[in-house]
Formats: sequence, C-alpha cells, structure tokens
Amino acid sequence: MPDDGDTKERAVCPICGTVHYENPLTVVGTIPCWGDQVLLCKRNIEPRLGKWTLPAGFMELHETTGEGAARETQEEAGASFELGELFSLVNISQVGQVHLFYHAKLLSDTFDPGFETMEARLFDEQDIPWDEIAFRTVGETLKRFFADRRLGRYSVHVFDIT
Repeated sequence: MPDDGDTKERAVCPICGTVHYENPLTVVGTIPCWGDQVLLCKRNIEPRLGKWTLPAGFMELHETTGEGAARETQEEAGASFELGELFSLVNISQVGQVHLFYHAKLLSDTFDPGFETMEARLFDEQDIPWDEIAFRTVGETLKRFFADRRLGRYSVHVFDIT
C-alpha cells in the first residue's frame, strides 16, 4: 500500500515506488436515428457474436467521450451522422466499466460497416430484436430512449446495472 494516506490496497513497484492504479474502462457509443428508426449493428466478434447492439466500444487515450463515440460509430457502422448530446451514463461496477451513449442524427441511410459488424440495419421500435440484444446496457438505454421519445422530450439518464 502506498504511504500517502491511500486506504486501498494497490500494486506498488518496490524499486521506484510507482503506484499502479486499476481504473474502470469507459465504453462510448451512439443511438443513431434516421427519422423514427434506430441503427443497430449485428456483432461479428465475441463477446456476443451474432447479437445486436448500438455502435459502441472502448474509449481510446487522447480522445473525448464524444470523439470516441463518433469513432466507434464510424468504425462499426460506417455511418454518416451528426453527434448530439449525451443520453445515458451507465455504471457497471462489477465489471469495472462505465458506458456512455450519445444521440446521433444519421445523415444517410446507407452504411459501410467495418469488420466488427456483420450487418448494420435500421429498426422501428416494434421491430427491435429485444431477445437478441447483445448487452444489458444497450437494452436499458434503448428502453429509456423510446420512453423519452413517447413523452416528446429527452433527459440524460444515469443508472447502475448490478
């Protein structure tokens, strides 16, 4: 344990005293919309190969959360879009992750998905393959998104998945 008042057990280099922190990973993505439809990507990689998700992935060093969300949307869906405001922040402490999803307005209904995506497709709410959604964070974000849309106003949603 470092000798600086820190109360957590941490890995410390015995030679130089550098503290090696273990921090959560940040996942960033978008809710891309074309009119009333939402763009989902069918995963071509594990985990959850063949399941549907919003375009999202791990944030990289030296980018903002918005820049990461835009990069992931471009990489996974090959979509042309305008990035909007933050929609949801989801804490998943058991796996050490935080997920952030942004609104995105699609500028075209033509997509060029990258290697991580089998298929990028637009869905009306009633056609979303709910039983085939890859991650609980995506399903919960989509449920909140459609509920807000029915109310005619969007809020920022912050919630935990346990």
